[in-house]
Amino acid sequence: MFDSLQPMSPRSSQITFPDRAAQDRRGLDHIAGKPLVTFRSGQKIYVAGDETGPVYRVAYGLVRIYRILSDGRRQIYAFHLPGDVFGLETEAEHQFFADAITKTGLQVLRPGAGDDLQQFLAIALKLLNQAQNHLLALGRQDAVGRVRAFLVEMAERQQSSGDGVLMLPMTRTDIGDYLGLTLETVSRVLSKLKKTGVVRQVSPHRLDILRWDILRADYD
Repeated sequence: MFDSLQPMSPRSSQITFPDRAAQDRRGLDHIAGKPLVTFRSGQKIYVAGDETGPVYRVAYGLVRIYRILSDGRRQIYAFHLPGDVFGLETEAEHQFFADAITKTGLQVLRPGAGDDLQQFLAIALKLLNQAQNHLLALGRQDAVGRVRAFLVEMAERQQSSGDGVLMLPMTRTDIGDYLGLTLETVSRVLSKLKKTGVVRQVSPHRLDILRWDILRADYD
């Protein structure tokens, strides 16, 4: 299920998000026709130390951005869904690693001049805002609050508030590395949310959210 970091089977690697996410262009409609570069599940897109250059838009699939800490642990910085743009860094070399979690198609973007620069600035500010919200959640919330905040974040990014369908192709280990929690803690919290009727597990990678009021509760 969620717990293995091994590449998914060919069938499970075809997991897709609802079309509403794929149609979210983030203000970059003019790139929709660009050719795709595809990556298999588990394949690296770039590694720390690679020269920076183009940035990428996710056409389909899921990407994780992470660092390896000095003690060997992995800290996931972000998950990028269809419509998201990533790879924009300020240094000459990448400071992060980027992997495809599932089979993923990317469009390669190269910042130009004029309007393009304005759009990439907007992307940079959006990424900064997401990073700040992530840090605030890690600093303020206990384990239950962090997992709930993660589910809300992913649901909102997938625009799931209408039908409550939430796709989670990443592993529980991935979730733990994103939230600063152990695999066991993530599993325990998700089990509690299922037992109390907050969410329902429909398949290994799909949850239905049943109680938005509880999931969105404050955790001060």
